Amino acid sequence: MANEKTIIDEWAVKDLEDGSSLKVTVMSCSELGNQSLPGIQVWYLGYIVNYEPLIVERWAYQASKAGVDEYLLEDQSWMVHADQFIKNYLVLGSPLKAKVEVKTRSSKVITKEYELPFEV
Repeated sequence: MANEKTIIDEWAVKDLEDGSSLKVTVMSCSELGNQSLPGIQVWYLGYIVNYEPLIVERWAYQASKAGVDEYLLEDQSWMVHADQFIKNYLVLGSPLKAKVEVKTRSSKVITKEYELPFEV
């Protein structure tokens, strides 16, 4: 069976300083990871973050080890500047969620959450 991708959400946050914008696309996928199970992808600035059961299980373990309910995926986020960023999180609980925070120099932090189609 071929991987079927469906756009869940697509949004952008405009920066009034220079007219640029930070765009985020969230896609539902029927097959992700080594087990070919359903998951979601977050696309931004040419990067793709895969939320699939194997890696989410590892992130959930790291979050519980750190004692946090919202685990910042530092290596999967763009945080070069303090005043503009795209941060990706795993939110523990039932259901598990992917959380995306976007900020430009001229905006407040915009946050959106997406339920993951699996439990770990």
